[in-house]
Amino acid sequence: MDYIWHYDSPLGVLSLESDGTALTGIRFDRPGHPADAPGSACEEKWLPVFDETCRWLDVYFSGAAPDFTPKLKVHASPFQERVWEILLTIPFGKTMTYGQAAAILAQEKGLARMSAQAVGGAVGRNPIPLIIPCHRVIGAAGRLVGYTPGLDKKVFLLQLEHSLP
Repeated sequence: MDYIWHYDSPLGVLSLESDGTALTGIRFDRPGHPADAPGSACEEKWLPVFDETCRWLDVYFSGAAPDFTPKLKVHASPFQERVWEILLTIPFGKTMTYGQAAAILAQEKGLARMSAQAVGGAVGRNPIPLIIPCHRVIGAAGRLVGYTPGLDKKVFLLQLEHSLP
């Protein structure tokens, strides 16, 4: 059974998703178009992980760096999971380029280079934005590119963190 809860944020309503023990997704609702539920067997229910996630979001949207991370669970390829682990290392108020993330992966694999586009594909499939901070990944020369919920939201988040390039 999957569970869902809603959080009112400065960016609109966020749908929080859980498998009952861990956070499995955050979706940005669009006005008049709530985010799709994670599955057909989905129940709206307050869970401890939603309490923890809402506390994290409250701290974050106050303009501070949360000092904890809710329990997360993602289902993805090993490559995607590794990219998301790299995103979790980007500190509040800092950014990283797709190329920098690709260079980390290339070094780990002993390769001369790794495709920044492949990294971008994995970043774009991040099911838990904000907490796995895909908004902190920017294009070469500080360009703001590639944020699935919308570049306006990326700008807002980077301004909140005082890290807009």
